[in-house]
Amino acid sequence: MTREGLILKIDCPDQPGLVARIAGYVSDHHGNLVEFNQFTDTGCERFFARLEIETSGLDVEPDDFVSGFGTMGRALSARWHFRRLPYRMRTAVLVTRTDHCLNEVLWRAQLGEVPVDITSIIGNREDCRPLAEKAGIPFHHIEIGEDREAGFRKIEGILAEEEVELVVLARFMQVVPNWLCAAFTGRMINIPHSFLPAFVGANPYRKAYERGVKLIGATCHYVTGELDAGPIIEQEVERVQHYHSVQDLIRLGRDCERSALAKGIRYHVHDRIILDGHRAIVFPD
Repeated sequence: MTREGLILKIDCPDQPGLVARIAGYVSDHHGNLVEFNQFTDTGCERFFARLEIETSGLDVEPDDFVSGFGTMGRALSARWHFRRLPYRMRTAVLVTRTDHCLNEVLWRAQLGEVPVDITSIIGNREDCRPLAEKAGIPFHHIEIGEDREAGFRKIEGILAEEEVELVVLARFMQVVPNWLCAAFTGRMINIPHSFLPAFVGANPYRKAYERGVKLIGATCHYVTGELDAGPIIEQEVERVQHYHSVQDLIRLGRDCERSALAKGIRYHVHDRIILDGHRAIVFPD
């Protein structure tokens, strides 16, 4: 994103005329609506929307436009969030041994598909250090041994020092403690291996092969204190054929993991997600 503008995310109780009122506020201040995505959950009668607003023609300063919206937002009993464009989100990537998801994140960032500044790569093993050094990104090796609390407190310190806004678990094979999950609620994204939760423990691909699975998929989700149960952002699926070997299942699983993670990060950093309890309302681009 290179244009100057604002992203507005809003959700509130549903009522007639919401689209007209919100769009009218933008129009009244000579803003240009580049995008207006909306969704009404009829089950709970709640309205969700994401707007992208070009601000070059505003008749007020962008800060005044944002603060002035509060009057209407409060009248609608709404929750809302503005982000100024352009921007880059400070992001840390946590890894263990496998590097395919880390490679995907680095590649997408280098392409400019996601507006992120990767502050560092943090690993509980040394395996991904060469990739980090090749990309010119600091690598921190933090052991997660018997004293797990000490290891995660070190990670917390790095995230705080680097003023990290988003944490990406790119096949980070450690359970994040509840207190760190809470500190990054809605700001920590995980991509577990593609056969969770059906096949847990060692050799999940071998177990899946022996059971003759027909579908393989990956789920990108926000991290919560409940293991692998956070709001789902994106899922990818591939069909498994009878002639696929265990190595083929690993290859297909990696493809699913990379794609789901890339989309999940993209939707998050472009503010295309509104959290609603245990759900993630996603407005894809």
